[in-house]
Amino acid sequence: MSRSLKIIAIVVGVLIVLVLVAPFLIPVNQFRPTIEQKASAALGRKVEVGNLSLSLFSGALEADNLSIADDPKFSNSPFLTAKSVKVGVELMPLIFSKTLNVTNVTIDSPQVSLIRNAGGDWNYSSFGASAAKSQTQAPPPAAKPSTPAPASSSSSGEEFSVQKLELKNGRITVGSTASQKRSTYDNVSVVASNVSLTSKFPVTVTADLPGGGNFKVDGTAGPVNQTNSVLTPLSAKLTVDSLNMASTGFLDPSAGLGGIIDLNATMESQNGVAETKGSAKLSKALLIAGGSPSSEPVTIDFQTKYDLVKNTGVLDPSTLKIGSAVMNLSGAYEVPAEATILHVKVNGQNMPAKDLEAFLPALGVNMPKGASLQAGTLSTDLSLSGPTNKLVTTGTVGLFNAKLAGFDLGSKLSAISSLTGVKSGKDLEIQKMTSNVRMAPEGIQATNFDAVVPAVGTLVGGGTINSKNALDFKMAATLTDVLGEAGSPVGSTGALMGKLGGGGGSKNCKSQTTVPFQIQGTTSDPKFIPDVGGLAAGMLKSQLGCAAGGVPGGVVPGVGGSNPADAIGQLGGLLGKKKKPQ
Repeated sequence: MSRSLKIIAIVVGVLIVLVLVAPFLIPVNQFRPTIEQKASAALGRKVEVGNLSLSLFSGALEADNLSIADDPKFSNSPFLTAKSVKVGVELMPLIFSKTLNVTNVTIDSPQVSLIRNAGGDWNYSSFGASAAKSQTQAPPPAAKPSTPAPASSSSSGEEFSVQKLELKNGRITVGSTASQKRSTYDNVSVVASNVSLTSKFPVTVTADLPGGGNFKVDGTAGPVNQTNSVLTPLSAKLTVDSLNMASTGFLDPSAGLGGIIDLNATMESQNGVAETKGSAKLSKALLIAGGSPSSEPVTIDFQTKYDLVKNTGVLDPSTLKIGSAVMNLSGAYEVPAEATILHVKVNGQNMPAKDLEAFLPALGVNMPKGASLQAGTLSTDLSLSGPTNKLVTTGTVGLFNAKLAGFDLGSKLSAISSLTGVKSGKDLEIQKMTSNVRMAPEGIQATNFDAVVPAVGTLVGGGTINSKNALDFKMAATLTDVLGEAGSPVGSTGALMGKLGGGGGSKNCKSQTTVPFQIQGTTSDPKFIPDVGGLAAGMLKSQLGCAAGGVPGGVVPGVGGSNPADAIGQLGGLLGKKKKPQ
């Protein structure tokens, strides 16, 4: 063997012995107080690590457990626990001078608990606050300390820095002090480089979302605000894929809210104000209990500013799109410990009704079976107010020049059309339909309902659609007709008079009959139920003066003499009602 090969073999042998023996020669547990002290000083929380061991192959100290205390105002349980933690160190200083220089920290399988109190503060907001306070209040060091402390043992949080900080395979639970409900985020990963409390550093956070999906935050953070870490500057891109709203734990299941959210946005947080803008798509939207998921997604292009101290935000003018229908959004919101509170205006004008049809089930409104909106425009002016789990929407809705294809109103009004002559047809033309609406978790209420339907006349009334999609409307249809030159009845009211045996009237006499009825059943299968007594009374009131044509006493020829009870009896017979015995 040549001399050079012998030297190489000796060096390799020494290195092998060093790698195998050195970990047993270096009492690494003596560094545990130093590690705990530096970490506690940086975080302002008590940090404890377990038994330490040294791996020269990885160049790291390994602890068998890690615990970081929570803010006692929130919990006495740990804020973070982990099964193991690796602390990368510079080997040469450690071996030859027993100096601890940390290069990176890797925390494996951490369990983190995020808690929010009634005031909107988070339990992580005080990270570093104690350290900052102690640095401010600490007396200046003596000029010549009797026992100089090594730099590695400094308790100053500002000196904390590592080349890489990583959390992997983590789990985060999110909740509040006011509720026992918790949301769990698994497979959490945090990777940060060149971490320092006094400078900006890159950071990436990823996690799996409850109920499926994932999110990612990628950007830069720092310098860390040591008074309130929530106020730490942040510039990042936020991506959310397939967030299931019903599985977040932040929504009351009884409110019926649901849907799948995809989000792409940018966030800039400076001086306590976070500005976020981007685009969100809500698929399979469900906005009211008793509704069903929408088949048409909603896209929102938004921009908002959020005050991180007051926990309030402003929604700058934004747009909401459903197909080619566009609505404008603006308003404000509050984010207390429980459900977010909204104060938002929604305005849309001349939107294509056909594009909005697929979204109606999310509001608890379904088209009648076999029917569809084929034409028309819809305008709306709405206000959304209250917490998201008890959201109330009020305002006006109007439908104009619409065609409801595949809906035969004549057959639905069969009991009335047999008297009034309302014609059957496969399509229903709606000239105008307006109403005041109120949408809440318990259902939808419509008031001041006013519609002009050429096949019938004018319809007015109001009612409710409850959370089970059941209808309860009280309506009245006003039928307007003209009696011809020969006095023969023309149109709906004339047909009604003919059925009652009259058939006569004054020339060109305009008459109006009010037909009261109820709408029950469901929106997909409505039932029209006539009010017999109200129908007869309304008909007689409008017809006695017109059809009599100045006949003394207002007697209508051929209508049972002058006794209105005769007409009511005949009407009841036509509707299949039995006459009451005389």
